[in-house]
Amino acid sequence: MRPRRSLILDTTLRLVFDAALVLSVYLLFAGHNQPGGGFVGGLVAGGALGLRYLAGGLDEVRATLPGRPWHYLSAGLLVAVGMALRSLVGGGAPLDQTAYTGDLLVIGTAKLTTATIFDVGVYLIVVGLVLLIFEGLGEHPSESPVPEEHGS
Repeated sequence: MRPRRSLILDTTLRLVFDAALVLSVYLLFAGHNQPGGGFVGGLVAGGALGLRYLAGGLDEVRATLPGRPWHYLSAGLLVAVGMALRSLVGGGAPLDQTAYTGDLLVIGTAKLTTATIFDVGVYLIVVGLVLLIFEGLGEHPSESPVPEEHGS
């Protein structure tokens, strides 16, 4: 038997989840010039996923994001290490930052730095670790069978 879901938690989830994900992406991209970055943005996204885990269990978290936790960990590690070692190939220092500026049709002039790409890797690593923690915790605690007590 599946336990009843909390109306208050479901309503809060509907109101907060999307806003928290938008905030996490904002913190990711604002982190180079302001407080934030990949780690803080990933923690905010992890908190939003934690709220989804509390509301519906592991199945709800799995339905939210495609892929498994190790896919996010692998992609994030590949991006972060790739950006860290990118400048070594050219003979520079590791984690040396480069800025690229381009003219986009709709937005106008945009600037992208390699530090931002590195932060995207960190963001993916943090989200992957949070998802892996939820995998380790398993199903919602109220859905697991309670062991019977033996006589004393």
